[in-house]
Parts: sequence; structure tokens; C-alpha cells
Amino acid sequence: MLLRMSNLFLRTLRDDPADAEVPSHRLLARGGYIRRAAPGGFTWLPLGFRVFRNVERIVREEMDAMGAQEVHFPALLPREPYEATNRWTEYGPNLFRLQDRRGNDFLLGPTHEEMFTLLVKDLYGSYKDLPVSLYQIQTKYRDEARPRAGLFRGREFTMKDSYSFDVDDAGLDKSYAAHRAAYIRIFDRLGLEYVIVSAMSGAMGGSKSEEFLHPTAIGEDTFVRSPGGYAANVEAVSTVVPEAIPFDGLPEAHVENTPDTPTIETLVAVANVLFPDAGYTAAQTLKNVVVTLVHPDGSREPLVIGLPGDREVDLKRLEAQVSPAEVEAFADFDKHPALVKGYIGPQVLGAESESKIRYLVDPRVVSGSRWITGANAPGKHVFDLVAGRDFTWDGVIEAAEVLAGDPAPDGSGPLELARGVEMGHIFQLGRKYAEALGLKVLDENGKLVTVTMGSYGIGVSRAVAAIAESTHDELGLVWPRSVAPADVHLVATGKDAAVFEAAEALAAELVAAGLTVLYDDRPKVSPGVKFKDAELLGMPTIVTVGRGLVDGVLELRDRRSGEREEIPVGDAAARVLSAVRG
Repeated sequence: MLLRMSNLFLRTLRDDPADAEVPSHRLLARGGYIRRAAPGGFTWLPLGFRVFRNVERIVREEMDAMGAQEVHFPALLPREPYEATNRWTEYGPNLFRLQDRRGNDFLLGPTHEEMFTLLVKDLYGSYKDLPVSLYQIQTKYRDEARPRAGLFRGREFTMKDSYSFDVDDAGLDKSYAAHRAAYIRIFDRLGLEYVIVSAMSGAMGGSKSEEFLHPTAIGEDTFVRSPGGYAANVEAVSTVVPEAIPFDGLPEAHVENTPDTPTIETLVAVANVLFPDAGYTAAQTLKNVVVTLVHPDGSREPLVIGLPGDREVDLKRLEAQVSPAEVEAFADFDKHPALVKGYIGPQVLGAESESKIRYLVDPRVVSGSRWITGANAPGKHVFDLVAGRDFTWDGVIEAAEVLAGDPAPDGSGPLELARGVEMGHIFQLGRKYAEALGLKVLDENGKLVTVTMGSYGIGVSRAVAAIAESTHDELGLVWPRSVAPADVHLVATGKDAAVFEAAEALAAELVAAGLTVLYDDRPKVSPGVKFKDAELLGMPTIVTVGRGLVDGVLELRDRRSGEREEIPVGDAAARVLSAVRG
């Protein structure tokens, strides 16, 4: 295919768009790959859509190769299936809801578990029909509160979602492994660095869950890894729990005056003045953080989280634990007089207490552990308050931040923290959706059994941004050959007709050999502008026909390595083909 820049629907920009926050957004917009249509929504322009389709092609080829079959659902979906699984409510404000002219409720699909489940229920009824894996590449819609970072977090995006259906858990394990292997092949072909980490299932439900994260400093996800191979999304990290301590011989709790100590730092300082030989640290204080949970039905609940004072509450970890409820800052101290701001202690907390306020603690708060914490009175703290002896709790919650150097839960060494972008997520859903929607088949004994499911997603549009983010340089985009919109960028420079004739002939040879050529045939554009556009647009191979033509040579450049060489005109097509096909 020959793409002529003289008539290609393309306009490159010299300046970054004002709303572009990350390199991929800046370069994709400047290079004429995408154009902002609305907050969180982008138009794919011709070159960008070619990259998008190349990513889509790789995903489709690997899904087909593993035996999955492609279907395609509408984006406009009825309310009823999502009511059956409670996700009409659980999705909360992230769901785009609308009504037709008759007042019937619909939604724009954020994900399609319900529809796939109902489709299989409609057509299959026997164990002989299973296993089956179905997938689609479809536009999804989520009403993000703060769409940002270009294609990384939008309100409209394209995702490949697939679903496996098996009679039993052993079959689900096989389907999950097949999808996992296909994902590895996909990301390898895309040329993306990735880390596979354990993850939380969240609103999707299910048991086993893993994410494919692309490490990048601009990533919204934090993950951890250890020297011994442990890797997990920070939301899924489990704390190494200390051993319980016997109560025998522990000192009695005692209240001390600690005026002007509303923070952990001031409390530790005063504690070490009161007891100079104790050597108190923040880790020996018990911080009690109050938040408000907003449940999908709109009800609001105060929740207090107790954690060591050297840790902060990690909002993402907390949200993962309390989902589908959302977390807001607590501001209702006037309505809850038991909560003395800055001096909250666990003695007045718990579902069985007079306050009725639920109290959840960090796993490090084990029976027999001693703490300095609030005495529920201004300017007072209690020392040597013993967990399990002097106070109890309603449950344990993994909401404290994970710190570099924390031990890996599998004993494989200290954790290091990194940032990443989620590119894929695979779940063992189990029977949650099948039970809610009545997906059963007859087993080999003629008994009705509930089908078990897996769910597997890849962000197709997000992959375009991730590739751009990971391969650009100071000059512009640098596409891997697997997804580049053209194999070769052919640049004709100068005004000499012979230059354009030679470039036309070379373009024709390359196209005849099966390559896609982006040919800069613009007659009145300066060489400097053409070179800058070639660097910005990022084709993996750049060929320049220019002043060297009088000496019988052209320039061949590798955009990724920057290496340049002069090649004879007579051998140009063969040399370019060799460079492209390796």
C-alpha cells in the first residue's frame, strides 16, 4: 500500500496540546494520530487507526490461535441482566445510564460478562458443548470522574474481553492457563515490557486474578516485586502477620496528659519526654483513621481503621477492600461525639459498642501487641493499651500502605515498589455470574450443574498509548515494526524532478513487494520540515532520496538505532526489503 503525504488526512503540530499530560498523548496528538473529541474521548485519524488495527490484529490472531471464537455485542445494553448481578447499582456513577423513548433503562456497556453468560445460556445446555471460549473487540464506556493521560484513562475505550465456560474447576484452570499463555504471546509480539502480578478481582468478582502491567513512571498502579520472584499489585499484597503475644506480665494501660499532640510526630516526641528510656517510635502508636463509606444504594457509613502510626492508609488498597462502596473523607464529627478528633482510641469503637461505629484493624494489630493511642479525650493518650485485652475489633483490613523493604508474604525477600499501567487482567470468575443468570448444563450423569467462568481483558487502545510511551525519544515516536502504520517512510527532498521520479520508482517496487510505504511527496515542503515529520511520525525505516542521487546513492536510516548508511540506487529496493524483513 502507498500512502502519499500530499493527500493523506494528516496535520502534524509543532507545539504540544495544552491538555496533554504524558509523552504518549503529546506525541500522538502532534503526529496527527489522534484528535481529542471530548473529555476522555478521541478520534482516530488515518495513521493512528492503522496502528490501532495492527494492535487489534495481533490480539485477534493470538485469540484465534488459542481456539477462542469472536463474537460482537452491541454497546447499548438492557438494564435487566445487570440488575440480576447487582452491577446496575454496584457500578455507581461510573455507569453511563440512559432511557429510550418509552422510558426503558439502558446502559453503555463497561464490560460484558452478563451478555456473554446469557448468550451461552441461550444456545448451550450440555457438558458436550463445553468448554468454549468467546471473545470480542468492542468499545467500552465508563464515566471516569477525571479522564486523563490521553488514551490511558478515557470515558470511551476499546477492549478485547473474552470469557471461558467450563463444566468444572479443572476445566477453568486449563482455560485460564490457555488465556495466560496467549496474553504472553500478545505482549511479546507488541514489543511491550510487562510484569505479571497477582491482583484483586474487585467489582469483577471471582478468585484467582492476575494483571499484566507495563512498568512506567507515569503509571497509576503501584506494584511490588521481590528478589525471589514475588510480584503483586499493591492492592493484593498481604501483610506478614506477627505472632500473637501472651498477656502474662504485660503492664496495665495508663492514660497520660499529652497536650498539643494531634499528629503522630508530636505524640512520639511527647511520649519520649514522658518516658525518656522507652525509645518510642511511630510504629508503636496506633493511628485510628475515620472515613465514610458510600454504598451503591447511597447509604453512608462511618468506618474507623486502626493501623501502626508509621503507615498511612493507602486509598487504593482501602477501596479494593471495601468495593463496591466508595470512600470519602469523614467530616461528620459533630454527629459522632464519641470520636474526638486527633485523639480517637479503640475503646469506644466497634459494632457492639455504644458508638456502633465499625472498627477494622491492620493485620499487625495482633493479640497481645501494645500500643500508644488516643484516650478519646482532648490532650490525652493511653499507653500500653493491649490488643485483645483492653480493646477488640470487628475485623482485619489490608488498607495500610506497603513500604519498600517490607517482607514479601512468600518469604522471598524485601519488596521493592514500582509504577505501572494495567494492560491486561485475567480472572477466574467461578460461578458468580452463571448462578445469578441461571447458566446451567446437564453433566455426563444427566444432572444440572452451574457452569464456571473465566474473564480476560486487554486494553487495545491503551496498548497504543503504552507502546508510544515506551518507545519514543526526544525527536518523536519510534514504532516497533509489528504495529507501525507503515513499513517505510520514504522522503523525497529538494525540487529536482529526478528526485521525485526516483522516489516514485522505489515506492512502486516496495509496494509491489508487499510493503506499506508512507511517501512524503509534498513538492513545496522544505527538507527540514520533512525530516522533522519523519522523526515525529516514527516509522521504523526511513529512506531519503535527495542530494546523494547525483552520486547514485540514497540514505537508509534505522529510526530505532539512529544508524544511517548510503545505499546504491540500483540495490535500494533489495536493501530496504532486507532491512524491513530482517
